[in-house]
Amino acid sequence: MTRQVLLFGVVGAALILLLRAIEYRFLVVEHSIEIYGALIGVLFVVLGIWLGGTLTRRANPEGAPLEPTMVAAAGGEAPSDISDNSTELRRESMGITRRELEILGLMADGLSNREIADRLFVSENTVKTHSSRLFEKLNAKRRTQAVQIGKQAGLLPERHPNA
Repeated sequence: MTRQVLLFGVVGAALILLLRAIEYRFLVVEHSIEIYGALIGVLFVVLGIWLGGTLTRRANPEGAPLEPTMVAAAGGEAPSDISDNSTELRRESMGITRRELEILGLMADGLSNREIADRLFVSENTVKTHSSRLFEKLNAKRRTQAVQIGKQAGLLPERHPNA
């Protein structure tokens, strides 16, 4: 009798496994587009990660930080020297934005608001807004005074008339 019960249990288990397999097969057939889409997505993610790592190692085999020339070649800005960091710290401590500092530099070059706007691809009103905020932060009343204060604060490099 135990043989019959054991045989009946094994056959029952096999039938249940067969039914589960058929159920999973219909599930895969029913959702095949989603499954294939997910597999292709995973494939592209893995390929992108591998390709990015390979190209990065090829461009920089030692794993050292990129040289300024490599950064510039990649479309970024290369730091010119250490004094840029001190200028950046001074600018931040005074609450001056990078755009305001850029406008101050163009003012120092003698450009008008319209010329600055054309060079930076912004409106003239935007230049006026940045200028007035810059004047407030530097406690200046005129452009020439703002440029002078900017040079004294080390925000602008001292330029020689012959340069």
